[in-house]
Amino acid sequence: MIAVPETPHIVSDVMTQTVVAVGRDAPFKEIVRTMEQWKVSAMPVLEGEGRVVGVVSEADLLPKEEFRDNDPTLFEQRRRLSDVAKAGAVTAAELMSAPAITVHPDATLAQAARIMAVRHVKRLPVVDDVGMLQGLVSRADLLKVFLRPDEEIEEEVRRTVVSYLFPAVSHALHVNVHEGVVTLRGHIQDTSLISVAVRLVRAVEGVVDVEPRLTGEPADRDGPGTAR
Repeated sequence: MIAVPETPHIVSDVMTQTVVAVGRDAPFKEIVRTMEQWKVSAMPVLEGEGRVVGVVSEADLLPKEEFRDNDPTLFEQRRRLSDVAKAGAVTAAELMSAPAITVHPDATLAQAARIMAVRHVKRLPVVDDVGMLQGLVSRADLLKVFLRPDEEIEEEVRRTVVSYLFPAVSHALHVNVHEGVVTLRGHIQDTSLISVAVRLVRAVEGVVDVEPRLTGEPADRDGPGTAR
């Protein structure tokens, strides 16, 4: 049986639990003051006891300054309908991007990264099954796995990949990790397993790249004397 790497980190492992947020009725200047005070560029917008209904960011606030001393042209009104509307907005409910793009605390870091990439956002409110705010995860939070020590990565690669894929020769295989790049060296019996090893090593958190320098012969699947 081929083992898979240990349970990956999930969003709740790296998210920020103390989150600055505003209510739907928060006025424009309060939003600006809060962002400045806490040095954040976006905040979840909450209603009730903490359900996330949207996100308000600096990008949502800028149209008010852009159109402050000049009216949008007819072309701009048609092409940038949302920005023109936000230029006249005065509360978080009018300014926010909704519905909010969120992630669950038990999502893997890879899943959160995929959401950010596809939806072109820099951070995600973390919510439970009923939409209540649990925290906030940013791009920087997702990169924390790459701070994992090389020695820790090496130990996991040996235990969860090498020992399971190549039990007969695991003692003779060399695993080296430098700056997150894993190098595998040695002689194995079945070179068809190299691609499997690379895939499993890449799945180990903190791995930047894999360099397989394994030698051997392809396994004879049919065996000697088998009719073809």
